[in-house]
Amino acid sequence: MSRSSATQQLDAVQQLVRHDGAALDVSELPSYGFSHRSVMWWATAGMMAIEGTVFALAVATYFYLRSHSTTWPMSSPPPDLLYGTLNTAVLLLSLLPNEWAKRAAEKEDLGGVRIALVLSTVMAIAFVVVRGFEFTALNVRWDDNAYGSIVWMLMGLHTIHLLTDNYDTVVLTVLSFAEKMDGKRFVDVSENALYFYFVVLTWLPIYAVVYWAPRST
Repeated sequence: MSRSSATQQLDAVQQLVRHDGAALDVSELPSYGFSHRSVMWWATAGMMAIEGTVFALAVATYFYLRSHSTTWPMSSPPPDLLYGTLNTAVLLLSLLPNEWAKRAAEKEDLGGVRIALVLSTVMAIAFVVVRGFEFTALNVRWDDNAYGSIVWMLMGLHTIHLLTDNYDTVVLTVLSFAEKMDGKRFVDVSENALYFYFVVLTWLPIYAVVYWAPRST
């Protein structure tokens, strides 16, 4: 059942509500909803708020440490730009199949969901591979000094979130081919796409801090 048909049913029920205390048959109403009508949407929003606070604290820690150091980076050159910039481009391009998956899920278009999830999975794998090269191009170890520790923490935090979302995407891709998708599974695809927007949004300031902040001193 699509979101538009579900809304039409809800409107019809509202018109038929009786005020004399008689029982109302709501057995035909959908058991799921998209966006703010879904409990999962609120859970995802709450999780993003908490995790966004963690990222903000990590970025604040970076600039706190920088303010107490006479040189920054302390004893190494800034990270190489190639892999970080390449990964940023890949991540931004991956928004296209992600949006496709979200729209297809909310229309309950199984064919569109399958194609979009496969494309999202391929781009996610590419991003993880390039992220591995990113770590080799940071030009500092995590235990070299305070600069190295906070840079690796920022990269590590985002990588964990990226891997988590990629895992969810792979699982949903497999399920879309392995079983018949019900309404709640389409909701899962929609909420997974929403979380991916958060992963992209948090990466942009981290990219600026890790790769460009050391070059501004």
